[in-house]
Amino acid sequence: MDRRLVLWNIDLTLVDVTIVTRDAYAEAFRQVTGRPLVKLAPAMGRPDSEIIFETLAVNGIVAEDEHLPAFIAALTTAFAARRKRLDREGRMMPGAKDALKAVARLDGVVQSVLTGTIKGNAVHKLAAFGLDKHVDFEIGGYGEEVYPKATLLQVAQGRAKQKYGCAFTAANTVLIGDSTRDVQAARIGGAGMIAVATGRSTPAELTEAGADIVLRDLANPSEVVAAIARLTAAGTQVGTG
Repeated sequence: MDRRLVLWNIDLTLVDVTIVTRDAYAEAFRQVTGRPLVKLAPAMGRPDSEIIFETLAVNGIVAEDEHLPAFIAALTTAFAARRKRLDREGRMMPGAKDALKAVARLDGVVQSVLTGTIKGNAVHKLAAFGLDKHVDFEIGGYGEEVYPKATLLQVAQGRAKQKYGCAFTAANTVLIGDSTRDVQAARIGGAGMIAVATGRSTPAELTEAGADIVLRDLANPSEVVAAIARLTAAGTQVGTG
């Protein structure tokens, strides 16, 4: 069977848990530095590792070698302690669950994530809304890995190749995300790009950045499936089960 890899961004593509995330960052910052968090660096599609370094800097902390692993550990713990708040204080983006289910019915599809979120928190974010069922977290790319997102895409392709025994390239890999950084990662890393205008980037910005297909949101699963089919191997049949 011909395989194809669909990688999902998480924040503002599948879920929005901004309030809980900020609260967890504030707790982690206090634990690591002993100070209250005054300003959190904006996410803007960046990995947690980058956000952590900038957050330390804008709050007047000179980053040392131990800061990143300590902050990641503290953020993991703080987020896990707040996981029961995710579905109450956050939201699932329109159509996310149905889109994941519909994509799972495509022949040969493997779904994972390419996210700036660290792995443990990524699992919590999706599990809180029942979005984890169709996601293979083993092969994803995550925010604790200090790579540019385009490189992380290639890392995820390599993990998928190792697990599933076939090569994943621009011809059979699709990234679905909401930011121009996601688009740039797909262009540089080697993947088709479906951009959804549910984040802070406008449809025009996503198109200008080079997205292959721009959707308003995920509310129409058949649109998502058709877009993936268009961007991946010709002649692959869509399953109906």
